[in-house]
Amino acid sequence: MAKAKPEGYLSAKDSRRISRENRRITNELEKRYKRKNVPESEYLTKMHDPNNTLEVDNLHTYFFTDIGTSKAVDGVSFNVPIGKTVGIVGESGCGKSVTSLSIMQLLQRPQGQVVEGEIRLNLGDKCIDIAKAPISVMQDIRGNYISMIFQEPMTSLNPVFKIGEQIEEVLELKDKNLKTAADRKARAIELLELVGIANSEGVYNMYPHELSGGMRQRVMIGMALSCNPRLVIADEPTTALDVTIQAQILDLLRNLKDKVNSSIMLITHDLGVIAEMADYVVVMYAGRVVEHGLAEEIFAHPAHPYTIGLMASKPVVGKKVDKLYSIPGKVPNPVNMPNYCYFKDRCEKCLKRCNGDYPHEVQISPTHFVTCYRYYDDNGKED
Repeated sequence: MAKAKPEGYLSAKDSRRISRENRRITNELEKRYKRKNVPESEYLTKMHDPNNTLEVDNLHTYFFTDIGTSKAVDGVSFNVPIGKTVGIVGESGCGKSVTSLSIMQLLQRPQGQVVEGEIRLNLGDKCIDIAKAPISVMQDIRGNYISMIFQEPMTSLNPVFKIGEQIEEVLELKDKNLKTAADRKARAIELLELVGIANSEGVYNMYPHELSGGMRQRVMIGMALSCNPRLVIADEPTTALDVTIQAQILDLLRNLKDKVNSSIMLITHDLGVIAEMADYVVVMYAGRVVEHGLAEEIFAHPAHPYTIGLMASKPVVGKKVDKLYSIPGKVPNPVNMPNYCYFKDRCEKCLKRCNGDYPHEVQISPTHFVTCYRYYDDNGKED
């Protein structure tokens, strides 16, 4: 009797076939991405709502690996209104950071590719679709219109250059109004003071390793805000910091957003940070948005079982529990996603109707949306 193959087993022949197919797909996508002299009409578009800074519409970002296609972001849609903070929350691996890297066109190519969808960015006088924009256009967009604060500042700052040199490099590339080295130095010191660094001239001449984690993160925030971007993407900006410094960094972000009139897209798995900072909340699970709405609605009336589970797993001050709640089970394999609700196998509120295909989004208030069969009517239709 032949020995049964383990689950997920892939023969060498199958792996070679997948690799050949992936090269064919990625080569076609890379040709489109690397084209030169692309006419502006190909990536110019219109905002669906001019009050938004960013509109992500049906975004699909895949990673073409030797064991199959990993659908890291699989049809994500949300908006970032002008002057507001949108919190993206979910477990590790749900697609939050890949969504932000897609917006910045910083995916690990050629394996990582945006294969479908639109990312509309409002530039004021015009609107571009980042998913179709060529490299040359994105080089102008990054820093001037969209900036990103990465998760770990020590890996974002170059250890062999002083802080002042690294800030000035950004200013030299992006701010054409600063003509001389003296102007750039003055602006760099001004930015360090803006983010609450008292000894700004001293820090200007320091190396990254001479600063604490909170100070390095402040430097990164200063660099991100140096050209007054319309959108700041903060990818878990307080993860590696202690609680006191976290509060200072969040307060700094909130105040600076109002000073430069930017929108913030805040990515985190910390619900406390989301509750304090966000005007709108987008809950992601396994590469899809399962619930989104105003922060007050999401926290007061969480609708999706996954959101309810996240809320239940959050420690509460003054409430004594023997053991913190944790959502049972594990996230499905992104290479072979099931053709039903991705959360069904972990859901404690599952119904008979949940055996159908992946559910559609249901509107439960003017600003609150959820993707769950529990909000369909008795005939299996959306309420």
